Amino acid sequence: MHLAYPAVLAVLLFCVGLYGVLARRNAILVLMSVELMLNAVNLNLVAFDVWLRDTLHSGQALTLFTIAIAAAEIGIGLAIVLAVYRNRGTSAVDDLRDTAEHPDDGDDDGVGPEGAAAEEPDEPAPGASQKAEATA
Repeated sequence: MHLAYPAVLAVLLFCVGLYGVLARRNAILVLMSVELMLNAVNLNLVAFDVWLRDTLHSGQALTLFTIAIAAAEIGIGLAIVLAVYRNRGTSAVDDLRDTAEHPDDGDDDGVGPEGAAAEEPDEPAPGASQKAEATA
């Protein structure tokens, strides 16, 4: 078999994965697209290993390391996506841009961004008395 067939298939898989990373908004679909790109690399490693007739089979050994890295990436990536989904209610990548702290958000001295002291609420929040009674 010619080397061109798996190489063309790997290029197509990589291009589909690249399109998925650049065009998708859902974090899980982005992770799936990264997996497609890693599988394209694995296909190239094995194809070149067979084509070069390497006695050490270093392409296949690197493929095993890539599969292990991909499994770890999916495990950590899905944990992060689930944590973000629980906190935010969405897994859209565009909505994650506002997670960074702004310079005026980190102040804990009670002074607002204009230099005025923060006002204390006159009444407790609704349901606060019910929580106080439940704990007493």
